[in-house]
Amino acid sequence: MLPIKLKIQQSKADPKPKFLGRLIKFAIDSLSFLKPYLRWIVLGGTLFFLAANFRKHWQEISEIDISSTAWIYLGLALIITLSAHIWSAFVWLIIVKEFKQTIRPRWGLQLYLITNLAKYLPGNIWHFYGRIMAMKDSGIALEAAALSVLLEPLIMAVAALGLALISYHSSYWIIQILCLIALGLGIHPRILNPILKYLETSKFKKQLSNFPKEASCQLDYYPLKPLFGGASFVLLRWSGFMLTLLALTPLTFEQIPILLGAYSFAWLLGLLIPGAPGGLGVFEATILALLSQQFSPAILLGAIAFYRLVSILAETLGALLAKLDQRFLDNSN
Repeated sequence: MLPIKLKIQQSKADPKPKFLGRLIKFAIDSLSFLKPYLRWIVLGGTLFFLAANFRKHWQEISEIDISSTAWIYLGLALIITLSAHIWSAFVWLIIVKEFKQTIRPRWGLQLYLITNLAKYLPGNIWHFYGRIMAMKDSGIALEAAALSVLLEPLIMAVAALGLALISYHSSYWIIQILCLIALGLGIHPRILNPILKYLETSKFKKQLSNFPKEASCQLDYYPLKPLFGGASFVLLRWSGFMLTLLALTPLTFEQIPILLGAYSFAWLLGLLIPGAPGGLGVFEATILALLSQQFSPAILLGAIAFYRLVSILAETLGALLAKLDQRFLDNSN
């Protein structure tokens, strides 16, 4: 009986893994290429969205009447927004002390308010960089200075998201509670310290090359005071926005929590999304999308335009007052 020869053919490699690998590589390369332009893409998209809405509702916007009472509301909005920025400077001073650093309150307030305008420069880090270098020159530990300017917006973001969750009425309240618990756990020092160290090295690795490799400065206690301070800051900013809106249209009590939730979430997105410096465009587009069912587009567009003007005036006035106050402060820290 002749032996039977079996011819075994090698199975062809499945082309799917190679295709998926190429697709993933292409996506990564595309994101790497687009990363430097992502900020401008977001800015262009949001500004185009706002410009289209302004053009569409320009007739209604031009018919808005600004009464003498409305100007009083806008003036109050300016005062409260300025107070919010001054308060955020105090919150930052509290954060600096959390890292066991000594800083003169008056000098720290001046530094914060003057450098605050630098956030409108391209890159959105120069207000941080200015504070870090000024603190370093005054004898404060470099790592503590960097960590303090990173923790401040992080605490503000957590506070804004918490307020948005609390003010949003939903039947899924259990999920909201779980999210609030997760937020609270997320800023525990055991979790927050590694996050801050990562942000420190990634955000400022080009500007500041002499950071210590090992963490020599970290949070020892839960940042409860900064958290309450951050929530108060967001509430003050929201009050300024509410007064601006009140200058254009009456408000009902039922609209207040809706406004708080929408404002907190819009402010958060303006802080986090890499759009224009200072959240310009992102905040306005989000507010317009979230409140379009509650108010007419013309009223919303008028309110966000006035509010942006109020915000910039408040920051400029704060920096000007801080500069004038420097005349009466000696050079020692």
